[in-house]
Amino acid sequence: MRLKEKYNKEIIPALKKEFKYANLFDVPKLTKAVVNVGVGRFTKDKAYIENVCETLAKITGQQPILNPARKSISAFKIREGMIVGVSVTLRGQRMYDFIEKLVAVSLPRIRDFRGLNSKLVDRSGNLSIGIKESSCFPEIRSDEIEKSHGLEICLATTAKTREEGLALFKLMGFPFKTE
Repeated sequence: MRLKEKYNKEIIPALKKEFKYANLFDVPKLTKAVVNVGVGRFTKDKAYIENVCETLAKITGQQPILNPARKSISAFKIREGMIVGVSVTLRGQRMYDFIEKLVAVSLPRIRDFRGLNSKLVDRSGNLSIGIKESSCFPEIRSDEIEKSHGLEICLATTAKTREEGLALFKLMGFPFKTE
C-alpha cells in the first residue's frame, strides 16, 4: 500500500482515536521534506558542488537549488554570495514517494543501523535525520562517487506537540529505538 493511501485509510483514524481529535483538520500531517547538504570547506571546489547537485537530483528526482552565503565571515573564509549549501524541498506526491523509499530501503541500508532515536523529533513534532553517507540510497552507486558527502533530511509536520509528531512518524513506519 502506498504511503499516502495508508495515511488516509489507517493513520488518520488511528491518530483521531489516540488523541481524540474532534475535527479531521486537527490531525497532524506532513507538509514538506527538505534535503540539505552543507558544502563545508569545499566552497571553492566547483566540481564537488556539481557532484553534490547530481547526487541530490538522483536521490530526490528534483533539481536542487544552490544556497549562497548571506554575509561574509572572515574566520571561515566565506564571502557574501559564495555557495555554502545545496537543498531540495519536496512536497505532495514526490515527498510521499521519497519518504516511502527512505523508510523501506535507505534507512535499513545504513551500516550499523539500530533505529532512529526518538529525540530526533523536536517539540514542534518535526523530524530531522542526519545521514553520514549518501551511498545508502539505491540510486547512488559507490563506484561513481568521487567524494562522499552526508546529508540532512528535515520532515515538517502540522503537529502541535512532540508526542503527536512521534506518533505520526511511528504510524508511518519509521523505525525508532525502544528505550
